[in-house]
Amino acid sequence: GSCFWVAVLDGNVVGIVAARGNEEDNTVELRRMSVDSNYRGKGIAKALGRKVLEFAMLNNYSSVVLGTTAVKMAAHKLYESLGFKHVGVVEHYALPGMTHSLLERMFFQLRYHRYRLQLREE
Repeated sequence: GSCFWVAVLDGNVVGIVAARGNEEDNTVELRRMSVDSNYRGKGIAKALGRKVLEFAMLNNYSSVVLGTTAVKMAAHKLYESLGFKHVGVVEHYALPGMTHSLLERMFFQLRYHRYRLQLREE
């Protein structure tokens, strides 16, 4: 129910993405998508995102979900261009491993955006 893809260009790893299936609600979570900053704007992230959508459809998942703390609008536009709908924001999100120390609370008051792409009705 899970996969990991690597984008390679001219022998160099330029991007990654993971997908984790959740049998309980029949969704796939798009996770850890990243493209080397030197290769952004070339369609690599879109190709990786489409790979996750293809995986979800081939394995009969009903939807794909993702969450992001990205502050750059380009990331949000990418998800929307793939068909994802913005479904909510969690204010003051804590990254995994954070201790909630005073210093972390001062510098890491993150907004966590949630997106969903419905592939089919259950």
